[in-house]
Amino acid sequence: MKPPLLLIGQGSHDDAGSAEFGRFVHRLRCRLDQTAAEVSGGYLKQADPRLSDSVANLVARGHHRLVALPLSLNRAPDEFPAAMALEQERHPTLMYDTGRPLGPDPRVLALLAERLDEAVADLAPTGPLRLVTDDEDEPISTAETAIVLVGEGSTDPAANAEVHRVSRLFWETHGYDYMTVETAFVSLTPPGVPGGLERCRRLGARRVIVLPYLLFAGGMLERVWAQALAYGAGHPELDIRCAEVIGDCEALADVVIERYEEALVFGA
Repeated sequence: MKPPLLLIGQGSHDDAGSAEFGRFVHRLRCRLDQTAAEVSGGYLKQADPRLSDSVANLVARGHHRLVALPLSLNRAPDEFPAAMALEQERHPTLMYDTGRPLGPDPRVLALLAERLDEAVADLAPTGPLRLVTDDEDEPISTAETAIVLVGEGSTDPAANAEVHRVSRLFWETHGYDYMTVETAFVSLTPPGVPGGLERCRRLGARRVIVLPYLLFAGGMLERVWAQALAYGAGHPELDIRCAEVIGDCEALADVVIERYEEALVFGA
């Protein structure tokens, strides 16, 4: 039997995000059950189940080696090494390998492109039927459309630089037809979402699609949308659309399972 996979979330008081994390753990459990590998999930803080409880349950079931994988689009959380060291103090027989964070994997970028395409598909006219007249607004082309890729934001400059790198990679691999891909952050570091939108407006964009670089829906996504809507209220000339998060899906599970198998072979 293979060692269990332990997915580690940062944790927050966000019930919606926790629920989607739980659904994703269940998806992986169904997938890896075919290879006789258990899957568990735990949070570093604020939300249940806690990491300590998940580890204790695995050890109680006879597992003394596991793969710990931070479910993060960026670097592993700063608390991760200390948290796992504490678990080894509590369970002296425990050994673990660390899976790489998801990062700008090509499949993650492809999922972002899917969310962008879904937002573009929603641009079809809605509401009351209108007569097309000579005064009808000209359609907005892709070349007049900018993208603002929005990360969580961190006090760690290297983590923020990684989000800028993702924006560049996304532009060159999936967004080259668009005017630009700018970077913004939800909190902790500039530019915020309004700052990213303002830069696109000054560059001459007529439409901006806000693309969250976030795994799951919840309070963080609501903050992105709220900031975008507040900015849009003051700039009615700019067409602002908001895409969805990556979310619980099979393609994301594929990336996680690859990270798991990789850790089994190479360790960390």
